[in-house]
Amino acid sequence: MPSSARAAQRTYTITELAQEFDITARAIRFYEDLGLLMPERAGRNRVYTQRDRTRLKLTLRGKRLGLSLQDIKQLVDMYDSPSDTQQQLAAFMGVLAEHRQLLEQQREDIEITLAEIGQHETRCRSLLGPAARRRRACERA
Repeated sequence: MPSSARAAQRTYTITELAQEFDITARAIRFYEDLGLLMPERAGRNRVYTQRDRTRLKLTLRGKRLGLSLQDIKQLVDMYDSPSDTQQQLAAFMGVLAEHRQLLEQQREDIEITLAEIGQHETRCRSLLGPAARRRRACERA
């Protein structure tokens, strides 16, 4: 049997996937509850296929990008879809554009907030300056 066919038949336990991706088994079960993963069962044990492993990898990549689980599910479901790849890529670009816009707005809000904090710190230092000098003079006396 060719190695690619063997790789496609490879299965994983929940423990193996948890260790490989450095996440908890509970997180994997949570992704199952959301429909991101759909392992087969062998008795009471979950059996994950290469497809499940790839879907988990895509899910974690989406999380690192800061995408919502709903967006991730939509994109991961497209991965399984036999539809046109161009449509899938266009949808992914749309999700990324929305996320980029959100992050850029958050960055702008953070910069404004940091500038305001800097102004408050400057004002506090100027007000503390004379009081701190008087306190040191009283301590010396």
